[in-house]
Amino acid sequence: MQNHPVFTDNDPQTEYSTLNLGPTHPATHGVFQNVLQMDGERIVNGVSTIGYIHRAFEKIAEHRPFYQITPLTDRLNYCSSPINNMGWHMTVEKLLGITTPKRVDYMRIIIMELARITDHIICNSILGVDTGALTGFTYMMQYRESVYEIYEEICGSRLTTNIGRIGGFERNFNKIAFDKIRKFLKDFNYGLKEFESLFNRNRIFVDRTRGVAAVTAETALNYSWTGPILRAAGVDYDVRAMEPYSSYEEFDFEVPVGDNGDVYARFLVRNEEMWQSMRLIEQALDKIEKESPEIFHADVPEFYLPPKQEVYNNMEALIYHFKIVMGEVDTPNAEVYHAVEGANGELGFYLVNDGGRSPYRLHFRRPSFINYQMYAPMSQGMLLSDAIINMSSLNVIAGELDA
Repeated sequence: MQNHPVFTDNDPQTEYSTLNLGPTHPATHGVFQNVLQMDGERIVNGVSTIGYIHRAFEKIAEHRPFYQITPLTDRLNYCSSPINNMGWHMTVEKLLGITTPKRVDYMRIIIMELARITDHIICNSILGVDTGALTGFTYMMQYRESVYEIYEEICGSRLTTNIGRIGGFERNFNKIAFDKIRKFLKDFNYGLKEFESLFNRNRIFVDRTRGVAAVTAETALNYSWTGPILRAAGVDYDVRAMEPYSSYEEFDFEVPVGDNGDVYARFLVRNEEMWQSMRLIEQALDKIEKESPEIFHADVPEFYLPPKQEVYNNMEALIYHFKIVMGEVDTPNAEVYHAVEGANGELGFYLVNDGGRSPYRLHFRRPSFINYQMYAPMSQGMLLSDAIINMSSLNVIAGELDA
């Protein structure tokens, strides 16, 4: 852990104080710290400190077979873990040259967009809490719970889902899952309108967020920002549109873009992205109806674990199961990079493989880690209360920041 910084007072006539913002959780939304030099309530200088929960995921991944790395990705941004899962599976599929069926692509889009919605629900509702408006948070949690019930129906898990497999899904979506998805779309269409009404017409919330922590497009690009906070600054960049994956190129959706990059613009962009996610899910449901209902994974028995019933009764399935579990299936000697549009920005996986059963090297491009580097410089001159809501609007998730 680094030592606390020693600040040099620029004005000898002014008495400064030092404030530890974090690593306690409530104000910082995670186990990380900012050591701030304060002139009263105004921030003069600051240094960000991370490393309190470092879990060495990338090093652990080097000692795990490919299909056992999915639970590690769950624990990056755990507010939208299925996106992490899908991004990792697509990276391995890119390495192995696996082409997934269209129905698998559409199923993945449904899951990823549901995850995006839950992430934005958490970010925008907690932003309300940090400005003194608790109602939106308590109201929206029922919709997040509805999505978790969908996950539970599909894979048996809720927060850290371990959902999907290399090549597709472990099991097919059943009728109950599809019914729950359609019910969620109907209910959330009303709920999101109510949520927007609670905040867009709330004079206190608008005054507390508009004009705070405004960032220009040039500055955002210089700091390699991606995701909603970059788009709020006026840059029209979304991985789903610019470098489509999982058949996103077949879908009709808009990329919301803000103007001045302030806290309020980030709030509006995330709200509009939830509308676009619902639009994508509806299209995916329509497309799935035209595909064969039995298909839920690619035909790659050398990499996809066969069903237990087949393993118990079929010699070929037993052999494949043994070879996959024991890591006796050859993999290409190559390096690949694959990125998906995570809830916070571009989530990338840089995989270097030497042909073994585990990655030779794996690096996660975690958007929170990239986005957060600007927090201390942009906080200079802010009031402490504004710095808190600025952090909320960046949606920094500690597991993704400090993996």
